[in-house]
Amino acid sequence: MKLLATAEAMRAFDRMAIERFQIPGLVLMENAGRCCVEDLVAATGDPAGKRAVVVCGKGNNGGDGYVIARHLYNRGARVDVLLLASARDLAGDAAVNFRILTSLRRGSRKRLNIVRVTSRTSLRAFEHAEIIVDAIFGTGFAGEPKGIAAFMISWMNKRSGFIVAVDIPSGIAADTGVAAGAAVRAQLTVTMGVAKLGQYLGAGRASSGEVRVADISIPQEAVVPPKEPAFLVEKSDVTALLPRRPFNANKYSVGKVLVIAGSRSYPGAPVLTALAALTTGAGAVVLCTPASIHPLLVRKLTDVILMSCPETGAGTLAMEGLGELEQRIAWADAVVLGPGLGRHEETDSLIRYLVETIECPLVLDADGLNAVAAHTVILRRRRVPAILTPHTGELVRLVGGESDVHDRFRVESARSAARSLRSILLLKGAPTVTAHAGVAVVNSSGNAGMATIGSGDVLSGIIGGLVGQGIESFAAAYGGAYLHGLAGDSAAREFGERSILASDILRHIPHALMGCAQ
Repeated sequence: MKLLATAEAMRAFDRMAIERFQIPGLVLMENAGRCCVEDLVAATGDPAGKRAVVVCGKGNNGGDGYVIARHLYNRGARVDVLLLASARDLAGDAAVNFRILTSLRRGSRKRLNIVRVTSRTSLRAFEHAEIIVDAIFGTGFAGEPKGIAAFMISWMNKRSGFIVAVDIPSGIAADTGVAAGAAVRAQLTVTMGVAKLGQYLGAGRASSGEVRVADISIPQEAVVPPKEPAFLVEKSDVTALLPRRPFNANKYSVGKVLVIAGSRSYPGAPVLTALAALTTGAGAVVLCTPASIHPLLVRKLTDVILMSCPETGAGTLAMEGLGELEQRIAWADAVVLGPGLGRHEETDSLIRYLVETIECPLVLDADGLNAVAAHTVILRRRRVPAILTPHTGELVRLVGGESDVHDRFRVESARSAARSLRSILLLKGAPTVTAHAGVAVVNSSGNAGMATIGSGDVLSGIIGGLVGQGIESFAAAYGGAYLHGLAGDSAAREFGERSILASDILRHIPHALMGCAQ
């Protein structure tokens, strides 16, 4: 998996490279600028004859910008460097590279121009640049851009040129992806050494465009993950998880999954969950549902074993069926509990009892989460951590707080909740974040079209199918989120994001699995 660095971790990596391994900061800055130009050329073609505008702040991000301007000039571009600070404000390696650039300008025959931008500076001469380089703020930025920086960010976003951000789009918080104010919307972000968390979270995901990690010669020995690291899950990680079926496999040797789901009000959820578990590769899936919806499901499900259970007057599962449920639980390799179960006092009591007593891996979703929200001690007492799959509203019911705060600070919220509940916590959303024992995994697949009713039921089934096949619970959770997103991406290519249904995601699970097998 790809490590995602915070701003603090990145500073530590840089410091170790410079202090322990004696790599001068000037070398790292030179490599950063050169790599940025190489990635820019790969994306846009030869810059010779093109107009490029490089917008530079006063820190090291601006220093990278001066190196970029020099390399673009050397490749034949006409380069305008727009300074947002006085040359007197520059220090260290940035000042050195600025002096190099000013020396080069003397013989440039007007192909290299350096302009100090103030609130009164006219930018009309630079409006038609084909390449725009954002080198205002780096990963150390926090808060809201002010003054001339905010103005220039807005100016860049209104231009038609190709925007490349150096390290991270200016205005984006490196740790959270939050944009407190104006933020650059780049087509390409060239980030130095290690990808940053904020490039895959919140506004940072949309603002970063394509993210390319530049090797600026920070030694691998200097990149020491923090105590509680974050990673980005990618296709190769999921490919490595998927088990190969032995030639002598039978339906009971490759995953037995029990799905306890559905109610008279929600008969569709158990269909999606059970079929998702089966399609993901489980050999046998048993679906336990209230008796009143059993006749409907018999007509819809030919590949799933159906178990009709006693129900309450509201059409939800009743305690009376506990004995039969326990027999099936003893049979199962994994249990998915919650989708579409509805809310009823007796059903809630049944759910809480099952959460306390089920000893095999357990995926708890939807009304399963609601039933334990006021009784989370039963989650902490489990010998095998449960996999919890809340959206932010359900997370509020489990651990408190505010939904919008959990959404803005997804990694920390997922980590904190996983720790508090002693569980594997999969926080659904954009992006989904899975956390356990301090480790957070950010999902890299999926699209906005997956925000549709029933999508979460499919996700629970996918995770249950993976756990049932023997994949470790934490890996099954983040791997399931990736496959779910990949299936959604495949559905979007067929139908477009606006028209995706949960059943479309379900039908595209085989495409996701085949994609990971390649």
